Amino acid sequence: MKNMKRLEALALALVMALSALTGCGGNPSNNLTSGSGSLSDGSGSAAGSDSSAGDSSQIVPMDLSQVTDPFLSTSGLAGDEVVARLNGEDITATELLYWLSSHTSSYLSQFMGQLSVPPWVAEMGDGITLADQMKEDALNTALFYRALRQMGAAEKLTPAASVAGDVNDEYASMVLQLGTEELVEHVLWAQLLTKDHLTYLNECSDLYNQLQELYCGENSGSYPTDADVQAWLDENGIYRAKHILLATIDLSTREPLDEETIAQKKATADDLLAQLRAAEDPIALFDDLMNEYSEDTGLDANPNGYTTSKGEMVAPFEQAALALQNGEISDVVESDFGYHIILRLPIDPADYRDQVIGQQMEERVDQWINDHNMATTDSYDKVDPADFWNNALSLQAAVQNELAARNNG
Repeated sequence: MKNMKRLEALALALVMALSALTGCGGNPSNNLTSGSGSLSDGSGSAAGSDSSAGDSSQIVPMDLSQVTDPFLSTSGLAGDEVVARLNGEDITATELLYWLSSHTSSYLSQFMGQLSVPPWVAEMGDGITLADQMKEDALNTALFYRALRQMGAAEKLTPAASVAGDVNDEYASMVLQLGTEELVEHVLWAQLLTKDHLTYLNECSDLYNQLQELYCGENSGSYPTDADVQAWLDENGIYRAKHILLATIDLSTREPLDEETIAQKKATADDLLAQLRAAEDPIALFDDLMNEYSEDTGLDANPNGYTTSKGEMVAPFEQAALALQNGEISDVVESDFGYHIILRLPIDPADYRDQVIGQQMEERVDQWINDHNMATTDSYDKVDPADFWNNALSLQAAVQNELAARNNG
């Protein structure tokens, strides 16, 4: 299961405040390239920038007076309609559609407003469209949460009583802020949420934390050691490095410099390397030379180096960096961007232990799902992500108008 499960606290106040302040619209990352992509391998693409995807500005607001079930109004399925079962327990349309809405918003947020509607028919491979993939991801996330409830029950764990109490308190606070419970309910609808489902999500988050402590905590016997974390870093090709770049191209146009200038850059690189090899403290000198000579346009934003992984940087840089030990300095390395001198930097395992634990937990939950019977229903097949999203936008627009009328009244 590749979609991460958003197990941070889904606080009611945050959901509602975002809805009210941003008009109910849609909402993971470290840029691992140097400057404006000067070390990127160039393989990235903005998949799905198809202009035929549609225009959300044409959405007509829904008539809220006719809505009693936001799930029925957006998908044609009542919220309690069963779309799948895991280990004999029902997964409802409420669970599926919340995550379909959430994943769609997250997908669109990657395009920084340049894409208003997903290209639902875009091919993702093996005959799978983006719509198919998005719906499957939503189901997988709903299954993940349901599995947490089942695993908690198997371990005789229960959500902390304070979770439901906190949701109730936040809900009451928002009723006071917005004036009526009906308006609060509508704001939740705009996120394809209900109060009960929000409580469920937060209780699942609490169970996740309890299960994580049980399975991966310091006294569990499976707590990842520094060596475990380093093995995970090595397995995933994650490394950290600084470099001195003497560019042989114009970094804004990517046009090559003249041969005489390139020869001068090579001579400078050789001289800098000689200074480093002769230095008593080459690491301290490296920083001085880097700050004085490096032409990396990302240096100001990344003065302590880059943390990256296999496939993110151009091949000569990556191969040279991965061949170094921590604290070791490379020879002069030539890439399409110029001459590099690279310093391999250590990574503190503490910075990645949570990620290792997260992967261990995800594997456990996935194994639970795989070990227990899961099947979808005919109702699942009826969900059309494109139609659903258009209707969800219509619902959001209606709630926006309601909020605007309340604020202007």
